[in-house]
Amino acid sequence: MRVVAGTAKGLQLKAVPGMTTRPTTDKVKESVFNMIGPFFDGGNALDLFAGSGGLGIEALSRGIDRVIFTDKDRKAVETIRTNLDKTRLKDQAEVYCTDADRALKVLKKKEVQVRLMFLDPPYHMEKAYELMDKAAELGIMTDDSIVVCEHAKEVDLKDSTRFYNRFKKELYGSTIISIYRHRGEEGAEFE
Repeated sequence: MRVVAGTAKGLQLKAVPGMTTRPTTDKVKESVFNMIGPFFDGGNALDLFAGSGGLGIEALSRGIDRVIFTDKDRKAVETIRTNLDKTRLKDQAEVYCTDADRALKVLKKKEVQVRLMFLDPPYHMEKAYELMDKAAELGIMTDDSIVVCEHAKEVDLKDSTRFYNRFKKELYGSTIISIYRHRGEEGAEFE
C-alpha cells in the first residue's frame, strides 16, 4: 500500500495490524482519484472510517488542504498517525479516536465544512446513507461536496439519498466504488 500521486508519491503506508480493516488497494485508490480529481486546489476532507488513512493521505498528497481522520479503533488511529508522520503530512491533519456519529457532532460544533468525504463503514451500508445525509443536514458538507463510498459488490446502494445523487459507480474485483454529489442548496439535480 503506497501513496499513488502528489507530494508524497511512492511512499509506503503501514496497514492496520490485524484483520479488522480492509485497506483500499492502490489500483482502486488511483481509480477513485481519477474519477473525482485527480488533483485538488485546497478544501477540507473527512475520512470517516479511516482505517490506515490511505484515502485521506492520498487526498492531502494531491492538494486537499486539510483532512480530518476518524476511526474508533485505537490501532487504526496509531497507524494513521504513523503514516502521517512518514508522509510528512501531519500538520495538515486532525486524527480522532471516536465513532462516526460523535465525530459528526464535534465537527458541527467546531463549524467545520468539508467538500470531500470518504465513507467505508465496516458494517451495513444503510449506515452510509444515514451518515452522508446527517453530515449534510448538520451543515458539515459544502453544497458542492462529493462522497466516496467503498462497498462490496454484493451490496446494492441507492442511486440517491435525501441530499446526494450517485453519479459514478465502478466495479473493481469484489469492490464497488460509488461516488455521490450533493444536490446543492436548492436540492437541484447535477448533470
